Amino acid sequence: MVLLYGASGFMGELIAREAARQKLPITLAGRTESSLAALGAELGLPHRVFALDNPDAARQALGGHQVLINASGPFHLTAAPLLRHALNAGVQSLDLAGEVEDFRAAQALDLEAVARGVMLMPGVGFGVFPTDSVAVYLHRLLPDAARLTLAFETQGGVSQGTAQTVLYGLAHGGVARRKGALIPVPAAWKRRQTDFGAGPRTALFNPWRADLVSAYASTGIPDIDTYSVIPQPLATLMRLDAVWPALVRSRAVQGLLQRQVAAQGRGPSAAELAAGRTVVYGEAQNREGQRVAARLFGPEAYLFSAQSAVLAARLVLDGQHRPGYRTPAEVFGPDALLGLPGVRRELL
Repeated sequence: MVLLYGASGFMGELIAREAARQKLPITLAGRTESSLAALGAELGLPHRVFALDNPDAARQALGGHQVLINASGPFHLTAAPLLRHALNAGVQSLDLAGEVEDFRAAQALDLEAVARGVMLMPGVGFGVFPTDSVAVYLHRLLPDAARLTLAFETQGGVSQGTAQTVLYGLAHGGVARRKGALIPVPAAWKRRQTDFGAGPRTALFNPWRADLVSAYASTGIPDIDTYSVIPQPLATLMRLDAVWPALVRSRAVQGLLQRQVAAQGRGPSAAELAAGRTVVYGEAQNREGQRVAARLFGPEAYLFSAQSAVLAARLVLDGQHRPGYRTPAEVFGPDALLGLPGVRRELL
């Protein structure tokens, strides 16, 4: 049985509907009784209500479940308490976080998780399941790779939770992976032309992508760069943050941006979800100059996340889990996503 926390949010509802469609045994959970009850009644699923600061209620709600999925963003607020609740209850933990800070928090609990027999696996959504799969696939083709580049392009809208996470990242700086270590760098400090299958596109260095943690854990490649094709308003903010961080991170500017995020809709429309698409590009190179590259194509990012999260939960229920901090492709392999609708990979 799976417990889905944040089930009434935009991403959580997509996962709940996908789980119901696949008849995955799932319980909806979150903080708001009315919205959970309504969704549960529509989908024929049970629900549990508990706040993150109530460990007794969390333990009770997790009773009888083997897997916890955290779909409640922004994850810098929810990941730590739910990781603790999963450890205390002995439940395998999955979440959809995609930022460096959230993955490092899970890594810090690795020894305790091993001792308790609990797997902590962040990133079972678009960040980072597809990119991690490409990283491991390329590493198997070129085991002595010393440099890895991962980039992605998405077409579709942005949810409130994603926008809030980006604003949080802008306010706190980012990192790059060099010689195995994480070093501080500003947003958009580099750019590159990347062909995602329809000609070159400009991608900006994304210093918050959790691939900087997960891909290193999965492959051991010491130098890793992560890029994203960024919508123009956000790209402008990222470039501005690189040259004038005090302005972008000021209370006034952050407050204005947060108000704009709060005024937007919960997430992409049904039409945007159906029309969207994602492409991941990966390239690995060794010190002798040998190079391998691949692209992974998939549906719109939020739909992809819902499908990959349900797949991860099903695989864990089927026994594919190992205690400690783990990455998706490390446990499930680089080909696990290829069975999902619309997902294909090509070697370049």
